[in-house]
Amino acid sequence: MRAAGWAALLVLVLGAALSVGQGLWARSAEEIKRKLDAERRKSGPAVFRSDALAGLPDPVQRYFRTVLSEGQPVVTGVRVFHRGTFNMSEAGEKWKPFTSDQKVVTDRPGFDWEARIRMAPGVPVFVRDAYAAGEGVLKAAIWGVVFVADWPNTPELAHGELMRFLAESPWYPTVLLPSPFLKWEPVDNSRARATLTDGGTSVSLEFEFGPDGLVERVRAESRPRTVGKRTGSCPWEGRFWGYERRDGMLIPTEGEVAWVLPAGRLPYWRGRVERIEYSYADR
Repeated sequence: MRAAGWAALLVLVLGAALSVGQGLWARSAEEIKRKLDAERRKSGPAVFRSDALAGLPDPVQRYFRTVLSEGQPVVTGVRVFHRGTFNMSEAGEKWKPFTSDQKVVTDRPGFDWEARIRMAPGVPVFVRDAYAAGEGVLKAAIWGVVFVADWPNTPELAHGELMRFLAESPWYPTVLLPSPFLKWEPVDNSRARATLTDGGTSVSLEFEFGPDGLVERVRAESRPRTVGKRTGSCPWEGRFWGYERRDGMLIPTEGEVAWVLPAGRLPYWRGRVERIEYSYADR
Protein backbone atom coordinates (compact mmCIF):
# COMPACT_ATOMS: atom_id res chain seq x y z
CA MET A 1 0.00 0.00 0.00
CA ARG A 2 1.31 3.42 -0.89
CA ALA A 3 2.11 6.01 1.77
CA ALA A 4 -0.98 8.04 0.88
CA GLY A 5 -3.12 4.95 1.35
CA TRP A 6 -1.59 4.20 4.74
CA ALA A 7 -2.12 7.82 5.77
CA ALA A 8 -5.77 7.69 4.73
CA LEU A 9 -6.26 4.43 6.64
CA LEU A 10 -4.62 5.92 9.73
CA VAL A 11 -6.92 8.93 9.57
CA LEU A 12 -9.95 6.64 9.33
CA VAL A 13 -8.79 4.53 12.29
CA LEU A 14 -8.08 7.59 14.43
CA GLY A 15 -11.42 9.10 13.48
CA ALA A 16 -13.23 5.92 14.47
CA ALA A 17 -11.35 5.75 17.78
CA LEU A 18 -12.19 9.36 18.56
CA SER A 19 -15.84 8.80 17.71
CA VAL A 20 -16.07 5.75 19.98
CA GLY A 21 -14.19 7.46 22.82
CA GLN A 22 -16.28 10.60 22.69
CA GLY A 23 -19.42 8.48 22.58
CA LEU A 24 -18.35 6.74 25.80
CA TRP A 25 -17.55 10.11 27.37
CA ALA A 26 -21.00 11.42 26.41
CA ARG A 27 -22.69 8.33 27.87
CA SER A 28 -20.90 8.84 31.17
CA ALA A 29 -22.24 12.41 31.19
CA GLU A 30 -25.78 11.18 30.64
CA GLU A 31 -25.40 8.71 33.50
CA ILE A 32 -24.38 11.48 35.90
CA LYS A 33 -27.22 13.72 34.75
CA ARG A 34 -29.70 10.88 35.32
CA LYS A 35 -28.36 10.49 38.85
CA LEU A 36 -28.73 14.20 39.50
CA ASP A 37 -32.35 14.20 38.33
CA ALA A 38 -33.23 10.94 40.09
CA GLU A 39 -31.99 12.25 43.44
CA ARG A 40 -34.04 15.45 43.37
CA ARG A 41 -36.22 16.03 46.41
CA LYS A 42 -38.67 18.76 47.36
CA SER A 43 -38.21 20.49 50.66
CA GLY A 44 -38.63 23.95 52.08
CA PRO A 45 -40.47 26.99 50.74
CA ALA A 46 -40.80 27.79 47.04
CA VAL A 47 -39.98 31.50 47.48
CA PHE A 48 -37.74 33.63 49.68
CA ARG A 49 -39.37 35.38 52.64
CA SER A 50 -37.32 37.76 54.76
CA ASP A 51 -38.74 36.33 57.98
CA ALA A 52 -36.62 33.23 57.28
CA LEU A 53 -33.55 35.32 58.16
CA ALA A 54 -34.40 35.63 61.85
CA GLY A 55 -31.53 34.39 64.01
CA LEU A 56 -28.93 34.30 61.23
CA PRO A 57 -25.56 36.03 61.74
CA ASP A 58 -25.71 39.73 60.86
CA PRO A 59 -23.44 39.58 57.76
CA VAL A 60 -25.53 36.69 56.40
CA GLN A 61 -28.74 38.64 56.85
CA ARG A 62 -27.17 41.64 55.06
CA TYR A 63 -26.09 39.36 52.22
CA PHE A 64 -29.56 37.94 51.62
CA ARG A 65 -31.21 41.36 51.82
CA THR A 66 -28.70 42.59 49.23
CA VAL A 67 -28.86 39.75 46.69
CA LEU A 68 -32.51 38.65 47.00
CA SER A 69 -35.85 40.40 46.91
CA GLU A 70 -38.96 39.41 48.82
CA GLY A 71 -40.74 36.63 46.94
CA GLN A 72 -37.68 35.57 44.90
CA PRO A 73 -38.31 32.01 43.64
CA VAL A 74 -36.04 29.39 45.17
CA VAL A 75 -33.54 27.99 42.66
CA THR A 76 -33.82 24.25 42.04
CA GLY A 77 -31.58 23.94 38.97
CA VAL A 78 -28.84 25.90 37.21
CA ARG A 79 -27.10 25.72 33.86
CA VAL A 80 -23.97 27.88 33.78
CA PHE A 81 -21.45 28.37 30.99
CA HIS A 82 -17.96 29.63 31.83
CA ARG A 83 -14.94 30.77 29.89
CA GLY A 84 -11.51 31.36 31.38
CA THR A 85 -8.07 29.91 32.03
CA PHE A 86 -6.91 26.88 34.00
CA ASN A 87 -3.46 26.47 35.56
CA MET A 88 -2.11 23.04 34.56
CA SER A 89 0.96 23.32 36.80
CA GLU A 90 0.95 21.90 40.33
CA ALA A 91 3.57 24.38 41.52
CA GLY A 92 3.95 27.23 39.02
CA GLU A 93 2.11 29.01 36.19
CA LYS A 94 0.93 27.13 33.10
CA TRP A 95 -2.38 28.69 32.12
CA LYS A 96 -4.52 27.20 29.35
CA PRO A 97 -7.86 28.49 28.01
CA PHE A 98 -11.03 26.56 28.81
CA THR A 99 -14.77 26.62 28.20
CA SER A 100 -17.24 24.72 30.35
CA ASP A 101 -20.87 23.74 30.66
CA GLN A 102 -22.13 22.97 34.16
CA LYS A 103 -25.42 21.54 35.38
CA VAL A 104 -26.37 22.06 39.04
CA VAL A 105 -29.26 20.75 41.09
CA THR A 106 -29.72 22.25 44.54
CA ASP A 107 -31.80 19.69 46.39
CA ARG A 108 -30.32 17.05 46.69
CA PRO A 109 -27.06 18.94 46.07
CA GLY A 110 -25.13 17.92 42.98
CA PHE A 111 -23.40 19.19 39.86
CA ASP A 112 -21.72 18.07 36.66
CA TRP A 113 -18.95 20.35 35.31
CA GLU A 114 -17.76 19.42 31.83
CA ALA A 115 -14.86 21.45 30.48
CA ARG A 116 -12.66 21.59 27.41
CA ILE A 117 -9.11 22.76 28.16
CA ARG A 118 -7.08 23.62 25.07
CA MET A 119 -3.63 22.17 25.68
CA ALA A 120 -2.47 23.00 22.12
CA PRO A 121 -4.17 23.96 18.85
CA GLY A 122 -6.56 21.14 18.02
CA VAL A 123 -5.73 19.19 21.20
CA PRO A 124 -8.44 19.59 23.87
CA VAL A 125 -8.50 17.78 27.20
CA PHE A 126 -12.02 16.82 28.29
CA VAL A 127 -12.53 17.23 32.05
CA ARG A 128 -15.43 16.03 34.17
CA ASP A 129 -15.74 17.22 37.77
CA ALA A 130 -18.98 16.13 39.42
CA TYR A 131 -20.88 15.30 42.57
CA ALA A 132 -23.98 13.13 42.21
CA ALA A 133 -25.90 10.91 44.63
CA GLY A 134 -23.26 11.52 47.29
CA GLU A 135 -20.33 10.44 45.09
CA GLY A 136 -17.49 12.43 43.59
CA VAL A 137 -16.24 12.15 40.00
CA LEU A 138 -13.01 13.62 38.65
CA LYS A 139 -11.46 12.56 35.35
CA ALA A 140 -9.66 14.01 32.36
CA ALA A 141 -8.90 12.61 28.90
CA ILE A 142 -7.34 13.95 25.72
CA TRP A 143 -10.17 14.15 23.21
CA GLY A 144 -12.18 12.19 25.77
CA VAL A 145 -10.24 9.07 24.73
CA VAL A 146 -6.75 8.96 26.30
CA PHE A 147 -7.18 9.29 30.05
CA VAL A 148 -4.62 11.39 31.85
CA ALA A 149 -6.48 11.35 35.18
CA ASP A 150 -9.27 9.22 36.64
CA TRP A 151 -9.60 9.46 40.41
CA PRO A 152 -11.48 6.69 42.23
CA ASN A 153 -14.57 7.58 44.23
CA THR A 154 -13.45 7.96 47.84
CA PRO A 155 -14.86 9.77 50.88
CA GLU A 156 -12.12 12.40 50.41
CA LEU A 157 -13.15 13.03 46.80
CA ALA A 158 -16.84 13.28 47.75
CA HIS A 159 -15.94 15.71 50.54
CA GLY A 160 -13.96 17.92 48.17
CA GLU A 161 -16.71 17.94 45.54
CA LEU A 162 -19.46 18.79 48.02
CA MET A 163 -17.21 21.61 49.26
CA ARG A 164 -17.01 22.90 45.69
CA PHE A 165 -20.82 22.87 45.45
CA LEU A 166 -21.07 24.98 48.61
CA ALA A 167 -18.30 27.35 47.48
CA GLU A 168 -20.10 28.08 44.21
CA SER A 169 -23.38 28.89 45.95
CA PRO A 170 -23.12 32.67 45.28
CA TRP A 171 -24.17 31.71 41.71
CA TYR A 172 -27.36 30.14 43.15
CA PRO A 173 -27.74 32.04 46.45
CA THR A 174 -31.08 30.64 47.62
CA VAL A 175 -29.29 27.36 48.41
CA LEU A 176 -27.64 29.23 51.30
CA LEU A 177 -30.97 29.88 53.04
CA PRO A 178 -31.21 28.00 56.36
CA SER A 179 -32.64 24.48 56.13
CA PRO A 180 -32.29 21.10 57.84
CA PHE A 181 -29.21 20.59 55.63
CA LEU A 182 -27.62 24.08 55.77
CA LYS A 183 -26.62 25.80 59.02
CA TRP A 184 -24.91 29.13 59.71
CA GLU A 185 -22.80 30.19 62.68
CA PRO A 186 -21.23 33.60 63.32
CA VAL A 187 -17.49 34.32 63.15
CA ASP A 188 -17.33 38.14 63.34
CA ASN A 189 -18.96 41.23 61.81
CA SER A 190 -17.85 40.35 58.27
CA ARG A 191 -17.57 36.55 58.35
CA ALA A 192 -19.79 33.54 59.01
CA ARG A 193 -19.42 29.79 58.65
CA ALA A 194 -21.84 27.65 56.62
CA THR A 195 -22.10 23.89 57.09
CA LEU A 196 -23.80 21.77 54.43
CA THR A 197 -24.73 18.13 55.06
CA ASP A 198 -25.58 15.58 52.40
CA GLY A 199 -26.07 12.03 53.64
CA GLY A 200 -22.97 11.11 55.63
CA THR A 201 -20.86 13.99 54.27
CA SER A 202 -20.65 17.41 55.93
CA VAL A 203 -18.52 20.32 54.77
CA SER A 204 -17.94 23.78 56.22
CA LEU A 205 -16.72 27.00 54.61
CA GLU A 206 -16.04 30.42 56.00
CA PHE A 207 -17.78 33.16 53.99
CA GLU A 208 -16.29 36.65 54.03
CA PHE A 209 -18.62 39.52 53.14
CA GLY A 210 -17.60 42.96 51.88
CA PRO A 211 -18.91 46.37 53.02
CA ASP A 212 -21.52 46.11 50.24
CA GLY A 213 -22.90 42.93 51.81
CA LEU A 214 -21.69 40.65 48.98
CA VAL A 215 -19.58 37.51 49.28
CA GLU A 216 -15.97 38.41 48.51
CA ARG A 217 -14.30 35.16 49.52
CA VAL A 218 -14.98 31.62 50.70
CA ARG A 219 -12.30 29.66 52.50
CA ALA A 220 -11.66 26.18 53.89
CA GLU A 221 -8.79 25.55 56.26
CA SER A 222 -8.45 22.06 54.80
CA ARG A 223 -9.53 20.58 51.47
CA PRO A 224 -8.27 17.31 49.91
CA ARG A 225 -5.61 17.95 47.23
CA THR A 226 -3.98 15.37 44.96
CA VAL A 227 -0.48 16.05 43.63
CA GLY A 228 0.81 13.28 41.40
CA LYS A 229 -0.18 10.07 43.15
CA ARG A 230 -0.27 11.55 46.64
CA THR A 231 -3.36 12.97 48.32
CA GLY A 232 -3.12 15.41 51.20
CA SER A 233 -4.97 18.52 52.26
CA CYS A 234 -4.31 22.23 52.52
CA PRO A 235 -6.19 25.53 52.81
CA TRP A 236 -8.28 26.49 49.80
CA GLU A 237 -10.24 29.57 48.79
CA GLY A 238 -12.42 31.11 46.12
CA ARG A 239 -12.87 34.81 45.38
CA PHE A 240 -15.77 36.52 43.60
CA TRP A 241 -16.39 39.90 41.97
CA GLY A 242 -18.24 41.54 39.07
CA TYR A 243 -21.70 41.19 40.59
CA GLU A 244 -24.66 41.64 38.26
CA ARG A 245 -28.41 41.18 38.58
CA ARG A 246 -29.58 37.96 36.89
CA ASP A 247 -33.18 36.73 37.12
CA GLY A 248 -33.71 39.06 40.06
CA MET A 249 -30.65 37.80 41.99
CA LEU A 250 -27.32 39.59 42.42
CA ILE A 251 -24.59 37.08 41.52
CA PRO A 252 -20.86 37.26 40.76
CA THR A 253 -19.83 37.02 37.11
CA GLU A 254 -16.08 36.54 37.69
CA GLY A 255 -13.97 34.56 40.10
CA GLU A 256 -10.74 32.82 40.98
CA VAL A 257 -9.97 29.63 42.92
CA ALA A 258 -6.64 28.92 44.63
CA TRP A 259 -4.77 26.59 46.93
CA VAL A 260 -3.18 28.42 49.86
CA LEU A 261 0.26 26.84 50.19
CA PRO A 262 3.05 27.63 52.69
CA ALA A 263 4.84 29.46 49.85
CA GLY A 264 1.74 31.53 49.06
CA ARG A 265 -1.46 31.37 46.99
CA LEU A 266 -1.49 29.10 43.94
CA PRO A 267 -4.46 30.08 41.72
CA TYR A 268 -5.61 27.36 39.35
CA TRP A 269 -9.00 28.54 38.00
CA ARG A 270 -9.96 31.96 36.69
CA GLY A 271 -13.21 32.38 34.85
CA ARG A 272 -16.27 34.43 34.06
CA VAL A 273 -19.91 33.57 33.55
CA GLU A 274 -20.80 33.65 29.86
CA ARG A 275 -24.42 32.64 30.39
CA ILE A 276 -26.52 31.34 33.26
CA GLU A 277 -30.01 29.81 33.23
CA TYR A 278 -32.19 28.98 36.24
CA SER A 279 -35.12 26.72 37.02
CA TYR A 280 -37.29 27.29 40.06
CA ALA A 281 -39.47 25.54 42.57
CA ASP A 282 -42.64 27.32 41.48
CA ARG A 283 -42.21 27.10 37.68
